[in-house]
Amino acid sequence: MSLIAAVLIFGLIILIHEFGHFLLAKRNGIGVLEFSLGMGPRLVSFRKGETRYSIKLLPFGGSCMMLGEDEEEAASNAFGNKSVWARISVVAAGPFFNFLLAWLLAMALVGFTGYSEALVADTEEGYPAREAGIQAGDVVTKINGRAVHAYRDINLYTLTHPGKAIEVTCERIGEDGEKTSYTSLLEPVWDPERGMYRIGVLFDGTYYSAKSPLTLMAQGIYEVEFCIRYVFDTFYMMFRGLVTIDDLSGPVGIVSAIDSTVEEAAPYGLATVALSLVSLSILLSANLGVMNLLPIPALDGGRLVFLLLEAVRGKPIDREKEGMVHLAGMMLLMALMIFVLFNDVRKLF
Repeated sequence: MSLIAAVLIFGLIILIHEFGHFLLAKRNGIGVLEFSLGMGPRLVSFRKGETRYSIKLLPFGGSCMMLGEDEEEAASNAFGNKSVWARISVVAAGPFFNFLLAWLLAMALVGFTGYSEALVADTEEGYPAREAGIQAGDVVTKINGRAVHAYRDINLYTLTHPGKAIEVTCERIGEDGEKTSYTSLLEPVWDPERGMYRIGVLFDGTYYSAKSPLTLMAQGIYEVEFCIRYVFDTFYMMFRGLVTIDDLSGPVGIVSAIDSTVEEAAPYGLATVALSLVSLSILLSANLGVMNLLPIPALDGGRLVFLLLEAVRGKPIDREKEGMVHLAGMMLLMALMIFVLFNDVRKLF
């Protein structure tokens, strides 16, 4: 079941990403040679108009091959012959559609499970939150200037910024009903039992139903925002040496994570399994969107850098030189993928 779930999740996320490129290419009059899901030899394939649609053997990957994307082409419907802003929209559409998918899934998740708030239930003795006067009923709104929408935002920050002083902003409603805001500077304390730094705030675990479409849309955005922050906070931990490249996971590692998710949720029923997989899909889709926007050659972000330079300069970068840069980036990415794959397999034994 876990393998099937992994194939379906990967397939959906990659399909939506490539469909973003495909849709904007078609809208801008760019010829699409092949739209495929998967990698390797074709299993199923048919042609409609100028485009071949394919499903390939390996489910981890996909492509939207456009006319004149990587080579000079005289045809008017070639990618390179369209305006720079048309090309920017096509390249950016893939990651954008991943964020859109994550948002739609997040709204579905919130619709079923509800949402939580950063409402303080209590503070613990010997921890800075109590010493600072934070009380039950207060709502945490910011942490070091970063907006807080749920208690997990604080957990993520303290986990990924261990030991760092935290400026916590809270709102309190007085007996007269007036809302006041105050800020406290807290020094997290090491908790040996949990193996992490904590500020000693216990949160109300109540989940609220989204009673209006606007609330549902906003909470969906907060879910995606949390996933994006998770990715960037992971990068921050890597730069600080708190995690290493050995901790990175590729498809094999993600399949293992899906297997663990299914195993942990299974005792609570099929609905819990489904909701857990949706939650993981939100994270993976947002993750793919962020990773593809990184300014790395061969990725969408790297291509956007060249297109934005073209827009600023008013003329394109030499296609041959750009191609060499993307080729070098692709080789580095392939080497990283092989390393991560080897690392994932090693962790299984």
